[in-house]
Amino acid sequence: MALLMYSFGEVIWMAIAMVLIVEGVGPMLFANKWQRFLLQISQQPVSQLRTMGGILVTIGFVSLIYLL
Repeated sequence: MALLMYSFGEVIWMAIAMVLIVEGVGPMLFANKWQRFLLQISQQPVSQLRTMGGILVTIGFVSLIYLL
């Protein structure tokens, strides 16, 4: 089995590409549901959105550290 080596920059671009693919699937396949979801999110208090954002960032960092 051949071991592929990628530079840090290549890995970052691949990660960005994967995020774009995952983030694009919802609106592409479920546009109406996605629109309703965004309307519900936009009506949430700012503090709740910041809390959720902080939780997601923390989960992402912990996952990244675990994977490295």
